[in-house]
Amino acid sequence: MRTVDEHLTAVLGTLDPLPPLEVNLLDGHGCALAEDIVAWRPLPGFDNSSMDGYAVRSVDVASATPQTPVELPVIGDIAAGSGGVYSVNTGLAVRIMTGAPIPAGADCVIPVEWTDGGVARVRINYAPPVGLSIRREGEDVLAGETVLTKGTSLGAPQIGLLAAIGRARVLIRPRPRVVIFSTGNELVDVGVEPGPAQLTESNSYALSAAAREAGAIAYRVGIVPDDPTKLMSLIEDQLVRADLVVTTGGVSAGAYDTVKAVLSRLGTVDFMKVAMQPGMPQGFGTVGPDSTPIFTLPGNPVSAYVSFEVFVRPAIRRMLGVLPLYRPLVRARLAQPITKTEGKRSYVRARLDVNEGAYVVTPVGGMGSHLVADLALANAFIVAPERVSDIPTGATVSVMMLERRQS
Repeated sequence: MRTVDEHLTAVLGTLDPLPPLEVNLLDGHGCALAEDIVAWRPLPGFDNSSMDGYAVRSVDVASATPQTPVELPVIGDIAAGSGGVYSVNTGLAVRIMTGAPIPAGADCVIPVEWTDGGVARVRINYAPPVGLSIRREGEDVLAGETVLTKGTSLGAPQIGLLAAIGRARVLIRPRPRVVIFSTGNELVDVGVEPGPAQLTESNSYALSAAAREAGAIAYRVGIVPDDPTKLMSLIEDQLVRADLVVTTGGVSAGAYDTVKAVLSRLGTVDFMKVAMQPGMPQGFGTVGPDSTPIFTLPGNPVSAYVSFEVFVRPAIRRMLGVLPLYRPLVRARLAQPITKTEGKRSYVRARLDVNEGAYVVTPVGGMGSHLVADLALANAFIVAPERVSDIPTGATVSVMMLERRQS
């Protein structure tokens, strides 16, 4: 029997980030950069106004107060996008709009709120400091500056920055395409009334959502009956669009465990027991001409989800080429005692809360691997180590966070 760490090491040791791909900017959203991004031009590209107002020489209005305003003639207007050439000489002002280039000679912009808003002449009521309301060329980004580094995940702010510096295409690590299906003659799809001895299939839905949360593109295939020919045909059909395959069910020691029976004959998928609870029966290997990785997870819903979080999610993150690979772990005080099987690492459904500035964790429901309602109430797993069987109230335990907690 493998330990959890041994199995995870074996899995990650066979995987590499997907080959880089150059894509249009928006198609890179959610992916990791496969290159450093160097700005070829400054941002802003020129000195411009951050306010609607009047471009002036600060020395000309240094004495302005509401009681003794300074009045200047206005020699013209500069709109955003204007290519006209203006120069502000001593004792003159130019009306300027937000984003418009600063004219030569001006060293500040008086906000229109500080004035009477005049068109031919303007009355200025306050003395500005040099540089007021001016966005300087390159104050955000300098030409030649590295603005994003390889491995950065491209969210909305990063996409905006790339657009601002003029990058229409980027080199990224593509999101892994994950094909997900469940096996079993007893399964029916959502929306179909189950008959006697039938169950509504939920694993492929939960794991497709989990794959998306990990950063992958998920293709939910649905249900495959316990038929070796149909199983092999489906796998072969799906490999054309799969970077990774995930199955649930059919990996134990039963007479109808088709996944194990079929894939064992290929010699490229290993099936083993992993010292964990839930999720002991596991399988991993490769299939097809391109050696596509495949995870065969147990069929019980909680076992399948725990197995995904412990093994498949880090694999997807490795293929994405991003960090961190793992869910965050925190230390928390246990609010209720736990009894578990010694010799196995247990992942106990729990609620993680903050009490007086410290983490407190409370087990949710029972240990049964079929209890999906309890799983839906949990926001964390208590990670109980192999060497213990009883953990008392008040003990400090490791907790895997399943949600990003708001600060």
